[in-house]
Amino acid sequence: MRIIRLILLSLALVAMSMSMPATAQRARIVKKSELAADTTRNYRALEDSLRVIVGNDTVSMIIPEHNFGRYDRGLFNYLFIPKGCWTFGLTASYGELNTDDVQILSILKNVDFKGKIYSIKPSISYFFRNNQSIGLQFDYSRGVADLNNLALDFDDDLNFSIRDVSYYTQTFSIATTYRSYVGLGMDKRFAVFNQVDLSFSAGSSRFKRLYNDVPKDTRTIITQAGLNFSPGVSMCIQDNLAFCVSFGVFGIKMRREKQTTDGIYEGSRFTSGANFKFNIFNINFGLMVII
Repeated sequence: MRIIRLILLSLALVAMSMSMPATAQRARIVKKSELAADTTRNYRALEDSLRVIVGNDTVSMIIPEHNFGRYDRGLFNYLFIPKGCWTFGLTASYGELNTDDVQILSILKNVDFKGKIYSIKPSISYFFRNNQSIGLQFDYSRGVADLNNLALDFDDDLNFSIRDVSYYTQTFSIATTYRSYVGLGMDKRFAVFNQVDLSFSAGSSRFKRLYNDVPKDTRTIITQAGLNFSPGVSMCIQDNLAFCVSFGVFGIKMRREKQTTDGIYEGSRFTSGANFKFNIFNINFGLMVII
């Protein structure tokens, strides 16, 4: 019986091999040039079939992108905002922290602190290409911090307290911006973007405190230049109105400060550096009008 089963299995395999087409029996070797040509033809056919009317012209919904990898993975950049549009935006951020008689472990006691920081950023931009814009952005930011009381108690021989300390800062800045969008669908509803801006700012700060029970007032004049990268997400609420959220994650800055205390010049300093981190106080929410 075992021999008969083996004979029947062999005959079935032979019959299956004879019934398979020649293309399945022999693999076809495709050259890289042929694969690129087929991909280009398919892409052009898809691009021609997906067009929308913008003004007096028809624009493809798929934006041609250079493939930086070895293979085409089928990822497309869909049209989000066409060339020739103007956008007017307003972005704002706000952060606040209040404590009243808070105790942290057994070291910090009677922490009474109030602080807030906010910024307003109006902007205007022009789309010189589909999904790519350049523009100007203005920024006003202000921060206030008041430390009414703070007691540190390490042991009986080492303890002290700080009270009546206040800090105030405000800055004005102007920046040239470049923003590139990647549309996530043909419905033009969602897109991710990355914004690069070169900014120049000027401002001042004021630091008031008690030193040996004598009030001291230190004022600082600040000038700064920076290069910032801010990715984000945009969602079209209506055809001409979009909601945007951006995050400041990377920046390079140069900063110069001049200080005076009670009207007497004390000195100056210059600092520079770069950071790559997510800052919870640098989350910006805004609206953008598309014309």
